[in-house]
Amino acid sequence: MTRSQTTRHILMVRPANFGFNEETAANNAFQSRDGRLRPEEIRRKAVEEFDAFVERLRAAGVHVIVAQDSARPVKPDAVFPNNWATYHQEGFVVTYPMFAPTRRRERRRQVIDTVLKEGFQSERRINLEFNEKLDRYLEGTGSIIFDHQHRLAYACLSPRTDASLLDELCAVLGYEKVVFQAVDGAGQDIYHTNVMMAMGETFVVVCLDTLRNPAERAMLEQRFNTTGKAIIDITLEQMNAFAGNMLQVRNDRDETILVMSEQAFRALTPAQVSTMERHTRLLHSPIDTIETYGGGSARCMMAEVFLPENT
Repeated sequence: MTRSQTTRHILMVRPANFGFNEETAANNAFQSRDGRLRPEEIRRKAVEEFDAFVERLRAAGVHVIVAQDSARPVKPDAVFPNNWATYHQEGFVVTYPMFAPTRRRERRRQVIDTVLKEGFQSERRINLEFNEKLDRYLEGTGSIIFDHQHRLAYACLSPRTDASLLDELCAVLGYEKVVFQAVDGAGQDIYHTNVMMAMGETFVVVCLDTLRNPAERAMLEQRFNTTGKAIIDITLEQMNAFAGNMLQVRNDRDETILVMSEQAFRALTPAQVSTMERHTRLLHSPIDTIETYGGGSARCMMAEVFLPENT
C-alpha cells in the first residue's frame, strides 16, 4: 500500500484538570514548577489555549476530532493523547505502556470510540500496556518518530523508551527501528524523541547537538540523506523552546502545514523559517501555560489518525 507521512485527521483531548504532574517531572526537564499561577488559573488558561489552538487548526482546513477529558479520575496530562495510542493506516490501534501511573488513566475506550464514530475503521487493537508490570515503557509518538514513507521508527532511548519493546512493535508493524542516545545541555537523557525531532514529507527538523556520539550522529544524517529528507538543524536553545516539537499535517485542500507553538516559532531564525516555508506552510499558536507546566508542546497535543475511512 502507498503510505502517507501526513494526515488531515487529528485527535485532540480537551483537558478537564490540566496541571503540573510531579510523577512526570522525574525525567521531563521541560516541565517547570513555576508558582506564579494558582492551580485553578492553570486549568483555565490551559483550556483557553487548547480551544484557540483547535480553532486555528480548523480555520486552516485541518479536521480536528475533539474528545472531552473526564473530570474523574484526575488526569493532569490528558491534553497529550499522542503518547498512549496511535492510529495506523492498516487499521491498527496501538495502545502503549506509560511511565507515570497517573498517565495510565488516560487510556480510555471512550476516546478511541470518539475517533471511530467520526467514520473510521479499526480492524485490530495491539495492546502493549501489560509491559508496565515489567517496567518497560514506550510512549507512542512521544517515544517514536515514524517515517511512514520508508517504514522507519526513530527513537532516542530513555526511561520512557525501551529498545526491546520498540523491536517488538516494529516486528508487528513491519518497520525498522533506528535508535540512538540523545541528551540535553545538562547531559540528561531527552525524555521523548519528539522534543528533538520532527519528521516531514521532504524534511526533518532535528537538534543534532543532542547526539554526543559522533558515529550515531553520522548514522542519523546518512539515514536522512538516503531517504531524501532535507535537514533543518536546530540548536539546544531552540529545542528548549520546543522548536523540535512540531507536526506536519494536511488540510482539506491537500496542502501541508507544519504546526508548532508560538514560542517555537519565535525561537526560529529567519533563515530557518524561509527554509521551512519552501517545504510547507507554517501555523503556530500560543500555548505557553501548557508548555510550562506540562513539559510538552504542539506536537504532543495532536494524535494523528491514519485509520481507513468507512466507505
